[in-house]
Amino acid sequence: DRPKLFMISQNESMWASIAFCLAVIINLLVVLFYPFGDSIGDLSPKLSVIVWTTMGMSLLMILKMPQPRGYMAFAASTVVRLVYSIGLISTLWLLGALQLLNKIIFLVGFLGNRGIFYKERIRTSDTVHLTVLLKQREFLYHIGYLIVCCMGMFVHEFFYSVLLLDIVFREETLLNVIRSVTKNGRSILLTAVLAIILVYMFSIIGYLMFQDDFLMNVEKAAENTKTPASLGAGAAATVGGVLSTVGSVASKNQLASAARPDDNTAPTIKPSARSFDSFFGKIYSGVRTPDKKCNTPGEASDVAGFSQLEIDTNEREGKERSCDTLLMCIVTALNQGVRNGGGLGDVLRYPSSKEPLYAARVVYDLLYFFVVIIIVLNLIFGVIIDTFADLRSEKTTREEILKNTCFICGKCVVEIRVGFIVLCY
Repeated sequence: DRPKLFMISQNESMWASIAFCLAVIINLLVVLFYPFGDSIGDLSPKLSVIVWTTMGMSLLMILKMPQPRGYMAFAASTVVRLVYSIGLISTLWLLGALQLLNKIIFLVGFLGNRGIFYKERIRTSDTVHLTVLLKQREFLYHIGYLIVCCMGMFVHEFFYSVLLLDIVFREETLLNVIRSVTKNGRSILLTAVLAIILVYMFSIIGYLMFQDDFLMNVEKAAENTKTPASLGAGAAATVGGVLSTVGSVASKNQLASAARPDDNTAPTIKPSARSFDSFFGKIYSGVRTPDKKCNTPGEASDVAGFSQLEIDTNEREGKERSCDTLLMCIVTALNQGVRNGGGLGDVLRYPSSKEPLYAARVVYDLLYFFVVIIIVLNLIFGVIIDTFADLRSEKTTREEILKNTCFICGKCVVEIRVGFIVLCY
């Protein structure tokens, strides 16, 4: 008694396909034309004739013999014609409105197939079914899809990129790839925690013994010649923060120079938290002594355990110390050590074989490589690969059962063909 609702609910898969095609078209426009200018120019007469011809031929193909190719050609030619006729922004708004309307229609069909619009259910005010529906992940997914469509229309066009993730929901193979990570998420998480603990322990050893070897090659960003007035709000705030930092550093330098004595008396540097001479003096005699007297005024800034001259030399060579604090060591070991195929030894300073800690450094690099890179990371990859293989075998078994087993009696096709083939089929 509800033909419109029946038509909408019957074509639920068609509305889903239309939503995905609209998402692809919208993102193609964003990729090709962003940032959007005032005008994209006019379409040449030859191209305009080609577009109109394609629209006409694809429309005739749809009317005579409907095919997916005809629909795709008609949609593509129509979008191109709209972009050069009403403008890019207006076309995006129109496509976004169609996407939003199509998703609303899809939700109506989705709810209709779940029995929400039955008259008996409305008369009795049965809210149990609605409560169960709200707990379903599929329904919440479509509600989130609708919200993202609204954000793409009214907030920013970049939100339309999230709609492309619908391909994971549509394809079972991609869904199994996601499930291979989430199904054994606890095992993967615990293994990752173990990896972080091991990296933390290696960072402590590197901070205590190989602190001077943590020299990273850096490339400073080019100075921006734009004025803060021409930048966005975020960029202006960043520039302001940089200028304030530079000003504070300059003021500290001025105070230090004002407090510097005029005579040649060398100041005494207080011991810093980085000094481990009292503990590691017997192991490594090459560690600097922060309590020593400065021979030149330029060494008066050696409050961190190394001279300002060495800092300037490293800056000129494009290197930067990355283990002056334990937190910096941990970040470096996680960021650089885990991402490099050879471990942390690939990014640290290459030591000379004549150095006293050369053997200890070799053992340190090899242990990091074998424990973190080979064992722990391969444990995580192995869990994901094994889970994906199990899901794929389950899918294959399910397809074989549906293909080779009778749905009524549950017997194999071979047994049915021998005996009751007439009764079962």
